[in-house]
Amino acid sequence: MKNIKIWLTRSLQTSLVLSILTVAQVTTASSEEIATLRKDTAIDTQKKPSEMSRVLNHDIKQSRNYPMQPPVIPHKVRNYEVNLNTNKCMSCHSRQRTEESQAPMVSVTHYMDRDGNFLAEVSPRRYFCSQCHVPQMDANPLVENTFEDMHSLMQKKVNK
Repeated sequence: MKNIKIWLTRSLQTSLVLSILTVAQVTTASSEEIATLRKDTAIDTQKKPSEMSRVLNHDIKQSRNYPMQPPVIPHKVRNYEVNLNTNKCMSCHSRQRTEESQAPMVSVTHYMDRDGNFLAEVSPRRYFCSQCHVPQMDANPLVENTFEDMHSLMQKKVNK
């Protein structure tokens, strides 16, 4: 019995050492191959932050890239208050305010509950606008992007 305990202990120790060596080897090998946003900046060097992108504030509706994409917000929303008691977005985009503000009304789907029943007010599931809608920025992409919108893909298919 004593020999079995010694063998198990040594076996576990050997397995542990081999596991640690394997992880160390994989980490060392893969760290050289990983592309990061730091580019050539060493890990112990503080990189100078790039200038913050500006929010596009031209109130021009932008096209969507795919079906059911939430529209982007074409204006600044920096100090908009959206919490349990207040939703600044609805001061322009609610059904009652669109004629005065000339802003598009939120989709009728925002007035539906999960069972498809229409509600008098915006559904609690759709109340926090910035969960889906984001302001458009004048930022350059951080990584290469080969995304093609739905219209372009369908046009290629028709032209074949």
